[in-house]
Amino acid sequence: MIVGRKEEIAELDKLYYSDRPEFVAVYGRRRVGKTFLIKQALKDRITFQHTGVSPVDQDSDKSRMKVQLESFYYALLNQGLEGYKQPKSWMEAFFQLEQLLQHLDTGERQVVFIDELPWMDTPRSGFLPAFENFWNGWCSGRDNIMLIVCGSATSWILSNLSRNKGGLYGRLTAEIKLSPFTLRECEEYFEHTQIQMSQYDILQSYMVFGGIPYYISYFQKGLSFEQNVDKILFGSKPRLRDEFNRLFAAIFNNPEDSKKVVRLLATRHAGFTREEISNATGIPLGGGLTNTLAALVESDFVMRYHPYGKAKSVECYKLMDNFCLFWLKYVKANACDAGFANDNMTSDILKA
Repeated sequence: MIVGRKEEIAELDKLYYSDRPEFVAVYGRRRVGKTFLIKQALKDRITFQHTGVSPVDQDSDKSRMKVQLESFYYALLNQGLEGYKQPKSWMEAFFQLEQLLQHLDTGERQVVFIDELPWMDTPRSGFLPAFENFWNGWCSGRDNIMLIVCGSATSWILSNLSRNKGGLYGRLTAEIKLSPFTLRECEEYFEHTQIQMSQYDILQSYMVFGGIPYYISYFQKGLSFEQNVDKILFGSKPRLRDEFNRLFAAIFNNPEDSKKVVRLLATRHAGFTREEISNATGIPLGGGLTNTLAALVESDFVMRYHPYGKAKSVECYKLMDNFCLFWLKYVKANACDAGFANDNMTSDILKA
């Protein structure tokens, strides 16, 4: 069962039954449930499926491209490709995918689902031109093709697909931005999983985990809210160990600069101006800071706003991701304390 997501499911269903080629981008914050939504909404209707390999723990750009191509080739083999050697370029890899899809074509709708597409676009790999050619040169001429791409790197999706000025300009036929659960959807989730949670506890869980389905999926029946938080975030072996660092490494091209900005923004509720951010972090004003801030805003970690009473030219940036706020304020300093939430949830430390 999928909790919530009714509009998104209806949209995917409508696109599936259209009589034209569809190119759909699904994006949103990491761990928000994009892959689960697509797999459940189109269950047993996906012709080809592949997931890019996470860049976390990978070494050089050259080896990253090799790993991505190798993984794509194995996906082709697992889903029926025969008679082809491992591709040496993305142009060759997408040609092999075309051959597989033609072999599997029965005239019915063919759904091609490529998950974490931004991870596949490694530096100097030629991925984007090959992907453009795959859609423009092959998919767009086939009325039964539905290409769905997904990614947590929202800024990559928006820059290279939504706002593409090249071969993919205007090619998307639909965009679905998946947001975290609302409070009501969190309540529905806990009811569905038969976890007893008061509305006050649900509100507190939202202030810790921000309505991210993956995080609250670790809640266990029979444990209190505080005990669940301790098991997920604190102690020697928490469920989400080092999640903060892995989150940024998986989403951003410049994770260290992004973390510098987020750590700074977590120290002041009202946020900081660009100049203040540059001075405090050492990131030069200009392209580097501009791109970092834009990526954080587009990924819904940070909000940009004009402070009341200030000139319209003054912009401030404020951290709005609940999980990052909680992590930086409480988890970072108390990670080894296995009973931190249970011991302090009613104390002044956490009340504010």
